[in-house]
Order: sequence, then structure tokens, then C-alpha cells
Amino acid sequence: MTLKQTLMAATLFVTCVTAVQADCLTDAQAAELLAHYVARTPAPNPVNLSDADGACTRGKFNQLLTQRMGKVVGYKAGLTNPAVQKRFNTDKPVWGKLYEGMVLPSGASVEAAFGARALYEADMLVRVKSAAINHAKTPEDVLDAIDQVIPFIELPDLMVQAPPQLNGAGVTAINVGARLGVAGTPLPVPPYRAERHALLNALADMNVSLTDGSGARLGGGKGSDILEHPLNAVTWLAAALQKEGISLQPGDLVSLGSFSPLLPPKAGLSVTATYDGLPGAAPVRVTFK
Repeated sequence: MTLKQTLMAATLFVTCVTAVQADCLTDAQAAELLAHYVARTPAPNPVNLSDADGACTRGKFNQLLTQRMGKVVGYKAGLTNPAVQKRFNTDKPVWGKLYEGMVLPSGASVEAAFGARALYEADMLVRVKSAAINHAKTPEDVLDAIDQVIPFIELPDLMVQAPPQLNGAGVTAINVGARLGVAGTPLPVPPYRAERHALLNALADMNVSLTDGSGARLGGGKGSDILEHPLNAVTWLAAALQKEGISLQPGDLVSLGSFSPLLPPKAGLSVTATYDGLPGAAPVRVTFK
């Protein structure tokens, strides 16, 4: 092979390799993603994204969402349950932003087709009390820096044409499917050490259940299904945000992840999430129309 032939072969090889690699979505592709989000129609799947590509795409998508939806009211840690990680072929959590208007009150009635690929899951929110949460290393540290634990049914939207083909980076790219959620009555974090210790144990040991209007169980899990303790989702999130120059602020809400499988809604279905073993936690409900 001559030198010219060698160079041509090398160029062809690089071109082929580059062709199968994906990059951060372009500005135009991010705008197309937003258009599908607004229209509630399935968007093309982002494919072959690296973790960095997923984060870059999320940044562009978030910038457009902020222009449209306004204030960021919190963050969601996603794929914090190993069973859900398995579904998306990853072994680590991801995160997205929550915007004003996404969190509805318990008892809300929501269209079953609230998104292109609408789902529901049993979740939980916490509310940040102190910026010390950004340095939390343990669930105890997190509890010291929050003032509320809030029952929550999240209503995510996987929003792409082929959700089974999403991996962790793809889930990141679509802002972890943040769309809506229904929040129950906040449970205050108690001031005394013994009560706080009891709350920590209860959060790990609680049984979270989803039931329909007849009381039939739809799904659920234990508190410890999320990273061995649900507040570990906050320590992970705080560290992940700091890597991108973001800090949690007092008043921010944090969605911890799924205690249940992700399930599709249907019109006429009423769903209740209960937190057995978590004293004082009232059920949270949503109805699909």
C-alpha cells in the first residue's frame, strides 16, 4: 500500500468512526426537542450519547425550558433505584431540573396524556432548609439541612419515540423526563435528636405503595430501595450539581427517585401513594382524566 492509499484508508476509518459517534445535540436539535416537549409529541431518540454529551444536551434543553417556564424550583435525582437503573442500562443516577408549575397539590386531576410518553411513580420530595446541604455526606447530614419531607407522586414524561432505547445519558439529555408531579401534605422534620433518629430509620424502613381507586395494589417498594436510604439521593445530587457549579439553595425541592416501577396512566384511573411506617405521612393522590 502506498503512502497515499494509507492516508486515504486512515481518513476513511476516522470518518466512519466519527459517523457512529454522537455529540451534544445542536442548538437546532435542542429547539426541536423543546417543540416536541411543548406539543407533547414523541421526539427522536438522542442516540449514542456519552455522559458528557447527555449533560451538554440537558444544559441546552434546560436553557430553553427556563426561557419558557421560568423559575427553577428544585431538582430531581433520577435512576436512584437499582431496578430502574437496570431498565435504562446504567449503574448510576442522573439529575434534572424542576420548574415552576410542575408540582401540583394532592388530589389534582391530570390528563392521562399529560406528556408524549406519560408515566407515574411513587416518589418523595424534601425541602432544603440550609445551604449546608451542599456539603452533606450522610443521611444525617441531609436531615440537618432540610425542613420538610413531602409525599409525592411524580408524573414523568420520557418524551421520545422509543423509550426502551434510552440509556442513562439519554435520560439526562431529556432533563430526566421532568414534567409534573403531585405533592401531599409536608411532614416537618422534628427538632429533637431522638425524633430525628426515628425519622431516619422510618425513611429507610417504610413501605411505599401505589393503589387504585378500589384499593388494588399497583406497585411500590421500600425506602431503602433508593440508594440504601432515600436521603442518599440528596448527597449524590448535591455532589453532582457542584461538579457543574450549581448549589442547592434554601427553599429548593428535591425529588428523590422512584420507589415503584414506572407505570402508564389511563383515563379514569385514580392513584394513591401511601407511606406505611412513616408516622404522620398522609397519602397523596392523583386522578387521570
